[in-house]
Amino acid sequence: MTAGDDEVWLDDDAGPLVRPYTVTAGRTRPTVELDLLSLVVATGDPPPAMDPEHAKALELCRTPTSVAEIAAHLRLPVAVTKVLLADLVEGRALTTRAPRTAADPTDRVLLEKLLDGLQRV
Repeated sequence: MTAGDDEVWLDDDAGPLVRPYTVTAGRTRPTVELDLLSLVVATGDPPPAMDPEHAKALELCRTPTSVAEIAAHLRLPVAVTKVLLADLVEGRALTTRAPRTAADPTDRVLLEKLLDGLQRV
């Protein structure tokens, strides 16, 4: 790791070291309701000025992508990713939609099969 006036802080394994609160300007809560499986997609209307993290997130959203997947690609905590994505939603650069489930989450037979499978593991 190096530090200096003109040097970039790096970690050989992790890459650039930027504290999450720096990326979100100290904000800890998104202004838009997002969960891990929420899908976000770019609208085609990027904001005029963006931070590098916002630009990277927007680039990842050319097709509908989950919040969890974006966080993994950005290598940022999910809470930080949600704040970034909420900024883009508020700026109308992204739209969101709730994830669709293929099955009824209250289906007793399905839940029993899931429980059975988990107990076998």
